[in-house]
Amino acid sequence: MEKPPSSRVLTAVGAAVAAVLGLLVSVFGFTAGSAEAVASGIHVSNGRVYEANGNEFVMRGVNHAHAWYPSRTGSIADIAAKGANTVRIVLSNGDRWTRTTTSEVSSLISRCKASKLICVLEVHDTTGYGEDGAATTLDRAAQFWIDNRSALAGQENYVVINLGNEPFGNSNYSAWTDATKGAISKLRNAGFNHALMADAPNWGQDWSGTMRNNAASVLASDPDHNTIFSIHMYGVYDTAAEVQDYLNFFVGNHLPIVVGEFGDLHSDGNPDEDAIMSTAKSLAVGYLGWSWSGNGSGVEYLDLVNGFDKNSLTSWGNRFFNGSNGISSTSRTATVFGNATSSPGASPSPSATTAPNGYPYCVSGSSDPDGDGWGWESSRSCVVRGGKADTTPSPSATTAPNGYPYCVSGSSDPDGDGWGWESSRSCVVRGGSADH
Repeated sequence: MEKPPSSRVLTAVGAAVAAVLGLLVSVFGFTAGSAEAVASGIHVSNGRVYEANGNEFVMRGVNHAHAWYPSRTGSIADIAAKGANTVRIVLSNGDRWTRTTTSEVSSLISRCKASKLICVLEVHDTTGYGEDGAATTLDRAAQFWIDNRSALAGQENYVVINLGNEPFGNSNYSAWTDATKGAISKLRNAGFNHALMADAPNWGQDWSGTMRNNAASVLASDPDHNTIFSIHMYGVYDTAAEVQDYLNFFVGNHLPIVVGEFGDLHSDGNPDEDAIMSTAKSLAVGYLGWSWSGNGSGVEYLDLVNGFDKNSLTSWGNRFFNGSNGISSTSRTATVFGNATSSPGASPSPSATTAPNGYPYCVSGSSDPDGDGWGWESSRSCVVRGGKADTTPSPSATTAPNGYPYCVSGSSDPDGDGWGWESSRSCVVRGGSADH
């Protein structure tokens, strides 16, 4: 059944031929013709998101409305200070709002890097295309990224390109699949090897199942196989069952998914933020809350902080940052920024295939006919991702999820990095930054 759209309104609104190719590479950092290009930097593998060094990366971040508040660039550092590892930044290609300049894009990326945040950049002008007459096309958004190639070149380790925000409303959304494939092709043909992110139609909420049913073909159409799908969860996702069903489908089918936006309340219904955050944690799926500050026209309750003040959390902000499965307890900074890259016992690879209790994840949920969270595949027990058995070990457990023993004493970790040394081997401080 069709449900109303999730529309947020904010106030205020890149021999002779060889020589030429060599010049393009040296100037722009791109290679011409990306059909054989290998994904570099942030990339997708087997349905998970990884950094260039092979470390799995789970987004825990905040949306920030730069296009409407271009002077609020200090918010990026403030978002990092609250513990986020990612910021999704609203830009404009000029079709609906003031165009974000190339120098702005470059500066925003620099600010993200300085604050140790992965930078997801999105064109907001596509919001509700097909239903909202003021919205622009994904093809126009793709051209914006090409126009800004000089700012994006060489940033594959730090930047994810979100093609366009909520690119279709509740009309003509069947065009989403071809339009998304077209935008991806346009960027790959222009030499972009960045991780791309594709928002769902239906104002991002995909109540029609269009993205769900066509994500595999969209990913297959990407010559780099480096596209992440983004679902926005508002009123359509007002029960735990709906949240779990949607996210489990993507994870179970090895399709990379993040919750690109969500809130704790909305005009179209009451999203189950507890289920969104707990399911995302259990599935190791990224989430990005909407939004830092500056919401208006009746949805001010979506502000995470009052008046762009990092020290003035709203109730939603307190829940998001400090509550169960929130940013403070689940966010881990990307290793590209230098932390934990050489720490003993970084999470074993591939961590995405093993549950916290050490058993492998089931490939298919049908392996668990009785619904107890346990399945049987390849002649051994397996854990259904997000099911009853997919839990963190109890406080009495002696081994951390990464396979290292827990430290007997926290004093074994004098530098506070979450790692200690006891009985001539590394150990993990229970509840510390390495306890995952």
